[in-house]
Amino acid sequence: MAQNIRQEVSIKRKILATALLIIAIVMISFIAYKFCRPMLIMAKDPEAFRTYIWNRSPWSIIAFMAAIFLQVVVAIIPGGPFEIAAGYVFGVYAGAVIADLAMTMGSLFVFLMVRKFGMRFAELFVSREKIESVRFLKHSEKRDLIAFLFFLIPGTPKDLFTYVVGFTDMKLPVWIAITFVGRFPAIFLSAVGGNAVGNRNYMLFFTAIAITVVLFIFGTVFYSRWKSKHPGTKEDKNV
Repeated sequence: MAQNIRQEVSIKRKILATALLIIAIVMISFIAYKFCRPMLIMAKDPEAFRTYIWNRSPWSIIAFMAAIFLQVVVAIIPGGPFEIAAGYVFGVYAGAVIADLAMTMGSLFVFLMVRKFGMRFAELFVSREKIESVRFLKHSEKRDLIAFLFFLIPGTPKDLFTYVVGFTDMKLPVWIAITFVGRFPAIFLSAVGGNAVGNRNYMLFFTAIAITVVLFIFGTVFYSRWKSKHPGTKEDKNV
């Protein structure tokens, strides 16, 4: 009987996760259509495209932020293209801030939902094994500093960290500061690249992308080595 109940709950979770993923894909596809189609039409005149978007604000901004919000929640959709697009569409500074705010709101939503529903919510989008693989965040005495460094360095699984941090006792203002400030440099660099494409400054674009790739590789290697030295612990019964 208990096993049947667990199977029924598992099926309901999978259905809910699938439904949310479909909603995210549909919405992101809609945003891509609304932004990319006129972007292609006006590719020869980026300023005309930016005017086109800004004249439709605030809805264009809200729609764009909603797509990024869902990208963070679903956790399997890469955020890099959105960051580059933000720089192209809204300019370096406005684009970076818009993208960062949306990602922070997505991270805040996940944080609060994990605090409220625990593993029942987290497992909708992230496997228990992945969560357990970074449980060192919960047990480290320097957790806040480590979380900030991981958000600052490209190439680390930030969306996964977002789910794990919800299981810790980290204060909400600290988490908001970590995710907003920590993400900003990488987002800004991507926005620089996107804006460079809009201004046809391809040298700057490739430079920005090259720097991003180098930092990404460094971050991936750094995180891999760190995780090998600080394996997750599966004995914690609070998760």
